Amino acid sequence: MSDLNLRADPVELTAALVDIPSVSRDESAIADAVESALREQTTGFEIIRNGNAVLARTDRGMPSRVILAGHLDTVPIADNVPSRREGGILHGCGTVDMKSGDAVFLHLAATVENPAHDLTLVFYDCEEIAAVHNGLGRIERENPEWLSADVAILGEPTDGFIEAGCQGTLRVTLTARGTRAHSARSWLGDNAVHRLAPVLQRLSEYTARSVDIDGCVYREGLSAVRISGGVAGNVVPDEAEMDVNFRFAPDRSAEQAVDHVRDVFAGLDLGFEVTDLSPGAMPGLSDPAAAALIDAAGGQFRAKYGWTDVSRFSALGIAAVNYGPGDPNLAHKRDERVPVAQIADVTTVLRSYLTTPSQPL
Repeated sequence: MSDLNLRADPVELTAALVDIPSVSRDESAIADAVESALREQTTGFEIIRNGNAVLARTDRGMPSRVILAGHLDTVPIADNVPSRREGGILHGCGTVDMKSGDAVFLHLAATVENPAHDLTLVFYDCEEIAAVHNGLGRIERENPEWLSADVAILGEPTDGFIEAGCQGTLRVTLTARGTRAHSARSWLGDNAVHRLAPVLQRLSEYTARSVDIDGCVYREGLSAVRISGGVAGNVVPDEAEMDVNFRFAPDRSAEQAVDHVRDVFAGLDLGFEVTDLSPGAMPGLSDPAAAALIDAAGGQFRAKYGWTDVSRFSALGIAAVNYGPGDPNLAHKRDERVPVAQIADVTTVLRSYLTTPSQPL
């Protein structure tokens, strides 16, 4: 029997989810708990398991279908589990990203009466690591029929705003090669670490774009995120590497993003390897299904700076937005925390949306 009470206050449910450690690749315990709770405490849902992902859907013959999707994994725990509540704030790993969003979705699945839409719930694994491991991608390959809907709501933290679309993300490894030598005779070598200096210079001089799309302003960024090199304290290194991350607005395709980064470092004698690449997603706010959700949330919306899985839904032709409790600036921090009032507010907005018939699509 599951220890999760889906009919409890979603704040309490958030705390219960946080108290089940679920670092990426270790989500079996939380997936077991979610699956058991859905089977025991909801009615009218078909439920399946795919690895450490749990999927549930209704088939009531409604004129529209809404996907509620959230990842179950977190970044590594930083002495912030179990959860703790101080007044109106809930602290703990995943409170923001994104167990509070998961809790809202689970609570609504068990408590919404007279829904106006058929529902599909997708709780998946391995979102916080490289895209190749993402459980939603696996579901798209193995159970594509489960990802058909009119609109998808991803429970990423948005501070209670609708965050439309998302930026793309590209990571490349730049490799510099030189000649090894004893550091006492450094003139006999060619220091590979020093060869990365022009890369840092170009990054420091780089001017990032801000792009307004449908009233959403996306801010790009090109950043060094890792550098490594060196053999020993008395050796001139013959190889060094730097990882560079490009967050790009959704008006650029993935191919255009790669070409842009190549152009930034053109003329430098460096190896260039793309190690991670996910396209962005346009806002899509003109879609009637997305517009209805924005209306339910009081008309407040803004751009999503980080990459999220709305990109996957957008590529499938599904209107998709990010909407969940929590300040995204607090995601992954040691002091990650969420106001309990936001959890309640998001629950109220989504309950209203899910029980209000939409205009014809």
